[in-house]
Amino acid sequence: MDSKELGRCGEKLAADYFSSHGYSLLESNYRCRFGELDLIARRGDMVVFAEVKTRRSGRFGRPGGAVDYFKQQRIIRGAKWYIRSKGLENNRFRFDVLEILRTPAGQMCINHIKGAFEA
Repeated sequence: MDSKELGRCGEKLAADYFSSHGYSLLESNYRCRFGELDLIARRGDMVVFAEVKTRRSGRFGRPGGAVDYFKQQRIIRGAKWYIRSKGLENNRFRFDVLEILRTPAGQMCINHIKGAFEA
């Protein structure tokens, strides 16, 4: 499984995870002038912008460690664009990271970090 395929598999798993935890998926791989937002989901009046990071191992640190300050700023700018374009200003918002690690046996483990960073 190459890196792109692993990433797609991780994003599908993350979308399924959100659905099974009571979220409705609004967008997947939403592209705008500021970049791409992996998943946008909603539960009640909470809109969640989720960055999905999938890795084969934790050898180089946790997957969420790749969501550095600059990546966070791109996500925040994209989220603001999405909020304005969809008229969602009256909702609450949260930025999450879903870390997905593939074990040597091929099992995928999810760590959902709610409120990983703030705007």
